[in-house]
Amino acid sequence: MRLITYQSQTGPRVAGLRDGRWIDLNANDATLPTDLHALLAMGSEALNRAGEVIASGTLIPEADPVRLPPVLNPEKIVCVGLNYADHARESGAQLPPVPVIFNKFPSALIGPNQPIRVPPVSSEVDYEAELVLVIGREGRNITQDDALGYVAGYTCGNDVSARDWQLRKPGGQWLLGKTFDTFAPTGPEFVTADELPDPNRLRICSRLNGQVMQDSSTAQFIFSVQYLVSYISQVCTLRPGDLIFTGTPPGVGFSRQPPVFLKPGDVIEVEIEGIGILRNPVAS
Repeated sequence: MRLITYQSQTGPRVAGLRDGRWIDLNANDATLPTDLHALLAMGSEALNRAGEVIASGTLIPEADPVRLPPVLNPEKIVCVGLNYADHARESGAQLPPVPVIFNKFPSALIGPNQPIRVPPVSSEVDYEAELVLVIGREGRNITQDDALGYVAGYTCGNDVSARDWQLRKPGGQWLLGKTFDTFAPTGPEFVTADELPDPNRLRICSRLNGQVMQDSSTAQFIFSVQYLVSYISQVCTLRPGDLIFTGTPPGVGFSRQPPVFLKPGDVIEVEIEGIGILRNPVAS
């Protein structure tokens, strides 16, 4: 099942995909909520009802409505650094013995085709193609064996990063360098976990103005999806709608010679096998 959050005349709403067209869930079944976060909180039965609506519901009149981030109001956006063996090598870093964890604020979220804004205080804004997990069940101290049962689905993400803030501010300001407004594009769709039974074997790439910059596979994960969910849940309770950015493969801008940073007028794309293409323009 594939879902989007779209902008209607009355506000954001959630819809599903059938044969390339979209079906508004709440308009066809008033017991279903108008946002994906609330739908996930209702559990698997609500997702099953959503699937039934998508199979038989009335189509949205617009051919392709304006899309927003699939999850608009996550409680947490947890991010993982240096989680691809090939990326760790290009960064000159040793493979970490445990995941490197940081976070972004929800105010950084944007959807597909919305502009990434280069802030006037940074001249080194970089891209990072990432698989994003969407949590579907509340859990704490989750075992690796059970971890996939807590993942409702997946989407594409771009962990946009101001490298001058992240790497050269006193103390290393990973949080601030990663969470400027617009620095967390996600989308274009939320794909339920049953469509991607092995998230640890997906091709992932990025393109800048049509040129391939990153091209790898989640098979390069140092820490699997199961490990990450289990590890993070030792620290904080994961709740429906929480997002986990799982790290980026090699080819990011700051590691290139000469470095390549995003500038107004660019278009950056993230493509993940089985999910789709997240495309965002870059603006000032």
